[in-house]
Amino acid sequence: MKKRYFELREISPSSEDVFGIPTGTKLDEMFYRVEKIGNRFIKRPLGGIPYLSILNLTGIPDTGKSVLVEQFAITQASRGYRVLFVTVENPAEFLYSALKQKCNALNMDFSKVEGNIIVIDVSQDDELRENPAELIDTMAYAIKEKKTSVCVIDSITGLYEHKEVMARLIVRRFFNFLKKFKQTGILVSQKRSTQAGESAEAAGGLAVAHIVDGTIILDKKLIDNRWDMNLYKLPLGSVLRTIRIDGCRLALHDPETWIFKITELGTIDIISPLKEYISEKEGVTHGGN
Repeated sequence: MKKRYFELREISPSSEDVFGIPTGTKLDEMFYRVEKIGNRFIKRPLGGIPYLSILNLTGIPDTGKSVLVEQFAITQASRGYRVLFVTVENPAEFLYSALKQKCNALNMDFSKVEGNIIVIDVSQDDELRENPAELIDTMAYAIKEKKTSVCVIDSITGLYEHKEVMARLIVRRFFNFLKKFKQTGILVSQKRSTQAGESAEAAGGLAVAHIVDGTIILDKKLIDNRWDMNLYKLPLGSVLRTIRIDGCRLALHDPETWIFKITELGTIDIISPLKEYISEKEGVTHGGN
C-alpha cells in the first residue's frame, strides 16, 4: 500500500527563509516576517509578495487589477526575471501597449522588459480558453522553454465565465500546476455585480480565495453624498480607491485597508492606511479652523 502520511520531521521545506518577489508597489512592505533578536521580536518587510505564493487579486470593475499585475510583471522583467503572462481578456497587442506605457512612466528599459515577458494570448483562442488541459500544456511548454519564474493570469475568471459550477475544479488545476512548476503567481478574478466590493468573493463564489495562498482585494468608492465628502474630505464625484490583503497563509501581512491611486501615467501608488488618511484629513481641516 502506498504511504500517504508523513511525520513532520520527514518533510523538508522548499525554502528555509520566506522572502519577497517585488511588485513595484508598497505591497512589498505589507508582507513581513518576524525575527527574534535577543529577547525582542522584530518585523522585517519581505520586500514583495511571498516567494512561490499563488495569490488571488480580486475587485469590482475598474479598480486597478490589470494595472497592478502589469506593474508587477514589468518590475520582475526589468530585474532580469522571466514572466509568463496569460492574457485572457486583453488581446496581446493592447497588452503590449499597456506594458510599454508603464515602462515609460516608471523609467524602465522596455527593450529589456519585452525580452523577459512571455505572452500566451487566450483572449482570441477558443481552444485554449475552453480547454484547461490544452492551456496548461501550453503554459508548461513555455515555462520549460523560456525558464519563467513568475506567472500572471488575467483573468482566471475568463476560463470559467459561463461554467461557474466548475470554478473550484479549474482553479485547483491551475493552482496545483503553478505549484508543481515553482512559479510565483497572481491570478486576477472578477466580481459579479451582486458581490460585495470589500469581500474576497468573486465569480465562482469563494473558489479562488479558498484554494490560493492569499487574497488581495481592490475596491473603489464613489463620493456621492455629503457624509462621504465630510468624512474623506473629497469633492463630490471623486473616487476613493482602497487595497487590502485579506489573508495569506505563507507570510504575515498588514491587515489594514490602504488608500491608493492610479496615477495619470497609469501606475499604482499606494499612499497610506485608510485610518491615517482620514486622521490626516481631519487634522488639516481642524488646523485650518
